[in-house]
Amino acid sequence: MTMIELMHILPALAPFILIGFAAQMVDGALGMAYGVISSTLLITMGVHPKAASAGVHAAETCTTAVSAISHIYHRNLDWKLFVRLVIPGIIGGVSGAYLLSNIDSSAVKPLVQTYLAAIGLWLLWRSTHVIHPTGNPKIVGPLGLIGGFLDASGGGGWGPVVTSNLLLQGSNPRMTIGTVNTAEFLLTLSISATFLVNLGWQAFTLATTGLLIGGVIAAPFGAYLAKRIPSNRLLFLVGTVLTLTSAYGVAKSLGVLG
Repeated sequence: MTMIELMHILPALAPFILIGFAAQMVDGALGMAYGVISSTLLITMGVHPKAASAGVHAAETCTTAVSAISHIYHRNLDWKLFVRLVIPGIIGGVSGAYLLSNIDSSAVKPLVQTYLAAIGLWLLWRSTHVIHPTGNPKIVGPLGLIGGFLDASGGGGWGPVVTSNLLLQGSNPRMTIGTVNTAEFLLTLSISATFLVNLGWQAFTLATTGLLIGGVIAAPFGAYLAKRIPSNRLLFLVGTVLTLTSAYGVAKSLGVLG
């Protein structure tokens, strides 16, 4: 690509680069919301839901790789938890991507998002109290399965479902965020491959390129923030993002926002 061609497409790329950067900063630091933020904004800008989900996951294949390397570098990782998450996550993700065109999840989404909003409020309350992480969550595999399925079929859900519920069980915030983000790399790789087989290359558009550029730039900074922010503040920020995004999703699903 020549410099002239690059300058020609840059104005069209810029909004998607900004979306990718902002979404990855939040996701890298808090372990959630890349898919939710990116998919919501892409659909709002007129991108078809299937193409939005496929594009977001294609971009995440690269952004989560950089994020995973950064979290490993900063030692934000629990390898035992990673192994327990990743295989169920891949199974759920591939299933969700394969069935996306055949399932109407509109009736289920408000229920899931209401549940997540309630968890967000609980995490906000918990962030004001002394935290004693147990470091040994008991329910992990089912979370990976459900989180992977919702992530692929809805364009986002891995972080909100998995991160929030692990924190609900008393898992260490920094290690949870790093582990969930690292496992997400293999999840998105599997989902993207499934979308590629079923939808073809036409699903990956200019928006995908912009998301990828912005996300790769932001990924190392998110992992650094996760390491530096105190546990109570991480819980507060996770609770805030989860509550706001879930409440927005409920309102949109019920037609309150049009």
